[in-house]
Amino acid sequence: MHTEEKLTAETFPASPEKATLEGKNKFLGFWLFLGGETVLFASLFATYLALNDSTAGGKTTQELFDLPLVFAATMILLTSSLTSVYAMYHMKNFDFKKMQLWMGITWLLGLAFLILEIYEFNHYVHLGHTFTSSAFGSAFYTLVGTHGAHVFFGLLWIGTLLIRNMKRGLDLYNAPKFYVASLYWHFIDVVWLFIFTVVYLMGMV
Repeated sequence: MHTEEKLTAETFPASPEKATLEGKNKFLGFWLFLGGETVLFASLFATYLALNDSTAGGKTTQELFDLPLVFAATMILLTSSLTSVYAMYHMKNFDFKKMQLWMGITWLLGLAFLILEIYEFNHYVHLGHTFTSSAFGSAFYTLVGTHGAHVFFGLLWIGTLLIRNMKRGLDLYNAPKFYVASLYWHFIDVVWLFIFTVVYLMGMV
């Protein structure tokens, strides 16, 4: 149920994301969802590790990967995680405009990451590394592409929240939604750190 009472900085609870039963349910549901996502990515990582040497005579990871580009994308995504922390800090202090600002910056950084990933994929395709070129190609694009799809979904999620609540402002109904979206964004950042380490750094050894 929507909260009709007019909230102020003084009456806004310290933990608005859990101040209502609906907010607590969203929080619980998110962690259950996260469990399934963790199993999904664990399976994809296991498949990649099993197939990353099956290049079918194509380019190896050392010949293929552009580490400076991937490192730049990693720094962009990690910075977006930090900006989402700032957004949640301002949410808890009932400063909707600053929360919007930092969530907007998070969205832009996420978009920049996605553009770099699309550019990376396009570069690899021109080098002959495609989804069907080898088992390695299939495993690589499935793992990294699934993460990219999660980033795209996160952008849709955050963008929709920002647009729909632009005039509503901040209340106990939408605070949990912003908070859960921020947690989701942290999750895909953590997954990317594993991808950067397992796929790219270990691939250069």
